[in-house]
Formats: sequence, structure tokens, C-alpha cells
Amino acid sequence: MIDPKRGAQVRLFPELSATTEWDRDTAGRALDELFHNAKQYRTSSSYRNFVDFIGRFRFYSPYNAMLIHVQMPGATFVATAHRWFYQYGRQVAPNAHALVILQPMGPVMFVFDVSDTEPTDQAQQLPPEVERPFETRHGKINDELVRTIENAKRDGIFVCEREAGTQSAGVIAKAQRGLDLTFQVKWKPKPELTKVPRRYDLVLNAIHSAEAKYATLAHELAHLYCGHLGTPNKDWWPDRSQCDRVTAEFEAESVCYFVCTRLGIDNPSDEYLAGYLRANAEIPSISLELVVKAAGLIEQMGQSKMKMRKDAKK
Repeated sequence: MIDPKRGAQVRLFPELSATTEWDRDTAGRALDELFHNAKQYRTSSSYRNFVDFIGRFRFYSPYNAMLIHVQMPGATFVATAHRWFYQYGRQVAPNAHALVILQPMGPVMFVFDVSDTEPTDQAQQLPPEVERPFETRHGKINDELVRTIENAKRDGIFVCEREAGTQSAGVIAKAQRGLDLTFQVKWKPKPELTKVPRRYDLVLNAIHSAEAKYATLAHELAHLYCGHLGTPNKDWWPDRSQCDRVTAEFEAESVCYFVCTRLGIDNPSDEYLAGYLRANAEIPSISLELVVKAAGLIEQMGQSKMKMRKDAKK
């Protein structure tokens, strides 16, 4: 394919003629196989490498980062062939290893690691996010805490703060009573509000910093979205209330680690996971799929306004 503006040869999907003809069912089978291969993370050492990769691979959702790691654990920065060419002046090399990830509003898309690309005549020096994608950051949250608390209302989660001791972080539990929550579903052309049944109470420690509150919020929401408190609707998340305490805590700490590390926030989950992995040869029987999905959802809750759940009033 010739780029009319640059006159350069653009190899969008070399050696992929058969792959590009996959239909949705084929893509689904491929993803099932990837999850089957993900059992390699049962050992503590492999899981440590995995969580470090997902925590630092901030360019795609946690779910897609997991798919990338399953296929190419050494990947550093991936992008579509189109983006490599037009944004970075690079083209996909012959016999490149295409990685399959999910795309919005469609089944899958193909991306390539920087190691599978070559510079064109128009190539410039790669920016820091490509050359040093895993550089450690230490930052502060902006509006993520406020946005997440507001978006939590759509699931009937009432978040409040109370002063407690320095060793107390927070807790989530099923609500015993309370008024319905008001969730703003629209701003334009005029504000539109709706009532959501109050299902859960989540308490944060008022004396903590915003970053510590956010880490606690992510941890407690992880318990909910991994199904540890059951579910009001199995289409939203599964009921895993019979999950043992060790597994539940490991899942919640993993989610918290992913969410906070990808924001550049130091968090106690790193200590927890490091201690557990040092002391145990294998990890608990966690649901890796639920962990990365919960992390992606909580991450999204801090980034933008969420829509109402389907059947939210049931």
C-alpha cells in the first residue's frame, strides 16, 4: 500500500492475509486459548513479573495489557501499524509478530511491539514514552478520587469518610438501610438525575491523604467487582461470595496494585504482594480475568463519567 502523502510503502499487516479473515468466533476462540495459557502465572515468580508488567504497561487497559503479556512478555511499547507509520515514522518489519487485543466496538485489533518495527526516511527520535515505557513515576491523583466516588453511585455504592486510627483504612459492606442515591446521568442539554437503590456502604479514613483514600477505594471496590460480596445482577459481575479470604484479599490487592501503579501512586499493595510471593511458591486460585477486568473498570471510573447500568433499578 502506497501512502499518497509520503510516497512510502506501508506494510500494514505483513504475512497476515489469513489472520485478517478471522471472524468473531475465531477471535473468541483465540482469546479463550490465551486465557488457558495464562495458567503459567500460577508460580509466584511468574505472577510477580506479570503484575509488574500490567502495572507499568499504562498505554492500554489492564485487560489488553494482560493479552499482550501472554503473547509477548518482553513487549515494551505496542501500537497499530497505522499509528507506527503516521505518528512515529516507522513501518512494520517483514515477518513481524502481530499481537491480538480487543478493540472498542469490535472484536479484535492487531498491534506490534516497537522491536518489530523499522524506521522510515521520515522517522524521528522516539519519544520517552516509547524508549522508556516502564520508567517509575511518583505522582498525585487529580480528580480520580472524586470521579470514582461519583461513578460508584450507579452501582448503589455510598462512599463516606470517618476519622479512624492510622492503622485503619476502610471497609465495604452491604448497606443495612439508607435513602436511595442520586446519580446524574446527563449534563446536557439539561441535567438529568435518577435514583439508584443504596446497596453498599464504603467507608474511607478521613485522616488519610487523597492518594491513600484512592488506594483504599480501589481495594474495596475490587472486593465488590470480583464478586466477594455477591452481586445484585449476575450480568454486572459474578457472585463469588464463597471465595476464601486468602484468595479474596490476594485478588483485591492485585487490583489495587494495578490501578495505583498505573497512576504512578505508591501503595501498600506492593508490599502485600511482595511479602506473599516471597513466602509462597504458588499464588491462590484467583480469577485472573476478573482481576484485570475489575482493575480496568475502576481505572475507567476515575477517568470519565460512566453510564447507568442496564436494569439498574432491579
